Amino acid sequence: MREALKFGPFVVLLLIVTLVSCKDEPAPVVTIPDYIATPYDIVVPMGFPRPSSPDDNLTTVEGVELGRHLFFDKRLSADNSMACASCHLPRFAFTDQLAVSTGIDGVAGTKSAMSLMDIGFTFSGLFWDGRVMTLEEQALMPVEDPIEMHNTWVDVLEMVAEDDTYPELFRKAFNIKDPTQITKEDAAKAMAQYERAIVSSGEAKYDKVLQGKDIFTDQELVGFDLFFDDADPLIPDGECGHCHNAPTFTSDEFFNNGLQLALTLDDFEDIGHGAVSGNNVDYGKFRATTLRNIEFTAPYMHDGRFATLEEVMDHYASGGHFSPTRDPLMSQLATAVISEEHKQALIAFLKTLSDPDLEENPLFLDPF
Repeated sequence: MREALKFGPFVVLLLIVTLVSCKDEPAPVVTIPDYIATPYDIVVPMGFPRPSSPDDNLTTVEGVELGRHLFFDKRLSADNSMACASCHLPRFAFTDQLAVSTGIDGVAGTKSAMSLMDIGFTFSGLFWDGRVMTLEEQALMPVEDPIEMHNTWVDVLEMVAEDDTYPELFRKAFNIKDPTQITKEDAAKAMAQYERAIVSSGEAKYDKVLQGKDIFTDQELVGFDLFFDDADPLIPDGECGHCHNAPTFTSDEFFNNGLQLALTLDDFEDIGHGAVSGNNVDYGKFRATTLRNIEFTAPYMHDGRFATLEEVMDHYASGGHFSPTRDPLMSQLATAVISEEHKQALIAFLKTLSDPDLEENPLFLDPF
């Protein structure tokens, strides 16, 4: 007992020194390791151009996955009712099958939602009029558009920073360790990566015919010859392939296909690409969209005026309406003898461009 009391003060002193020493030691620093994203291999069908990404936004597995979440997230809109995917549904080749889309406030837009299939191969300007050059620029716009999502990026980024999932997704995609440092440009880059990954599967009948895995029916073959202006004198020139080149079935250019009657340059209701270029020779011109999966993207044209492919064929066979900038090929179509049989053959060929992968590819599925 005396021995215990003898050493008691020393034990107390040692304990005090230990506690003081522990109090003075700085708290351990938690280091978040750097994350290097995995390159994403965009697989394209035979004959497609080589895919490319901007040097400051290379496509990665993690970036595409983050972009997929953002693309389908309705919280990007002010009232949590609309996502990018609301107007670009995978099962309709990333359109919504409406003449014009309606935003969260019930206000209708003026243009039909364009297909996003193979959109990564567009380099001359996006939207129907080509008003932005990159997918990164395009992805910034719908959130704050007063007709579309009518939100602010400030509110979207606050939601992202407080979410249970997004901070980790952004860390993996862009090595952003502090969620409060996420910017709208980071979000746009992720959505652009996702959109670049939306590529045809190469499983359409047209692709299989080229690969020797299938053959056209007689009707489809006639449509093929019409589309690509075969030399057969018994088959008229459909003039289609000039604006819709294989393999992507768009020329990545802008054309006036006679949709608007305009006796003078001042008579155009919508000057289209002319508003972007500032050149009156571009009045009434709109983007020639891809014809891949055209079967699923009705109604047609920039304003959704044609409900069916049959109506589209009737329009082209007529040569369209006169205007000073109408493409010369439209005049040639007006003088060609394109029968109802020919029109149905063209439609049959166009349906060989339909991609059966649309509703099966996991990349196209809602992650929520």
